[in-house]
Amino acid sequence: MFTAEDVKELRNRTNAGMMDCKKALEECDGNLEKAAEYLREKGMAAAAKKSGRIAAEGVVQSYIHMGGKIGVLVEVNCETDFVARSEQFLSFVKDIAMQIAASNPRYINESEVPSEEVDKEREIIRVQTLNEGKPENVVDRIVDGRISKFYSEICLLNQPFVKDPSITVNELVNRMTLTIGEKISIRRFTRYEMGEGLEKRKDDFASEVLGQMKA
Repeated sequence: MFTAEDVKELRNRTNAGMMDCKKALEECDGNLEKAAEYLREKGMAAAAKKSGRIAAEGVVQSYIHMGGKIGVLVEVNCETDFVARSEQFLSFVKDIAMQIAASNPRYINESEVPSEEVDKEREIIRVQTLNEGKPENVVDRIVDGRISKFYSEICLLNQPFVKDPSITVNELVNRMTLTIGEKISIRRFTRYEMGEGLEKRKDDFASEVLGQMKA
């Protein structure tokens, strides 16, 4: 059995519709944790179905951090101009722009990372792991785990969402896809940081942005 409060809590956790939350609790005998996982799996499957659709509308969003220290341009696509103009979509795109400002990704997803860069990083990690005295039979597993962490640092979709680190940016995109009912894709972005590459005092502007997002 479950109550209306359980349905409300599940909705707050997952952003799923009320009827979907009720059905998930029915399927999972009122267990909130299992129901949340059920909705997550269902959501990922539903978002995957939309992934083959064409997203040719959208917006280019700019974000300038206070004082002009960091600037971001990002293009996020959806399927219709109606959604592109909606407050919900524009708020989502702003969050993505601020994510880029705060977390400084270099690529959108793993497929964009040059194989030579991954191979070089894998070799460095392997040597480090062996130098730590780890047994040969577990080295590959450790290297794979650290490569995943490497992707989560440099790939936007793999990064923890700064407003809610319990989910990745990719999961955030999937949730928004389900919420608005259209395919959403982050197509490209550019990030500028004042003085980048110059010999000068290093200010932690990214931490400032992160603090602003969490405020």
